[in-house]
Amino acid sequence: MRTAILIFEKLTALDAIGPYEVLSAVPGWEVEFVAPEPGPQRTDSGATALVADRGIGEVSTADVVLVPGGEGNRPLLDDDDVLDWLRQIDAGTRLTTSVCTGSLVLGAAGLLRGKRATSHWLFREQLRDFGATPVAERVVEDGKVITAAGVSSGIDMALRLVEKLAGPELAQAVQLGIEYDPEPPFDAGSPEKAPEEIVEAVRSVAAESDAWLGAQR
Repeated sequence: MRTAILIFEKLTALDAIGPYEVLSAVPGWEVEFVAPEPGPQRTDSGATALVADRGIGEVSTADVVLVPGGEGNRPLLDDDDVLDWLRQIDAGTRLTTSVCTGSLVLGAAGLLRGKRATSHWLFREQLRDFGATPVAERVVEDGKVITAAGVSSGIDMALRLVEKLAGPELAQAVQLGIEYDPEPPFDAGSPEKAPEEIVEAVRSVAAESDAWLGAQR
């Protein structure tokens, strides 16, 4: 099982690393980072970088493709090379997936037309621009396309992916192996649950800063 995770300058680290930790824990599965050009891709915080050993021109097939989010994926919405590559890869994948605003890139490639999908809650309605139906759920499956909501939901999505391709027992074993048993201190992880003043504060910060959670004006 070969998974290609697309990375790029100014990606959100956890969008890629969360699923990577899950998928790379499955015996015999190969997971690699690929980018428009090989080499280090610095994250949106600027504090770290992920490294792509190969560029998209060197990867023509994969069983699973995953597109993370981050402010750096906005230029990809108009990048014909990346969008053509995604369409080519999707033609042969068993599952085509995204985390956070990575779904916007799938949409720009025409892969969400007529499908239910999700994204970070600040961007979810933008999926309509690509012919998709936005769904306020943490992980959304429609055919072979699986989209995850914001940042941390990539771990949930990756476990779902392991369940679909390798069975629930192995998925549970991976979950136990990484000790994924979240107990957040607050029940404020979605705009439907968070206090209204917190939701508005986050909207305000996002409107003022392109960098924060990859938000754009």
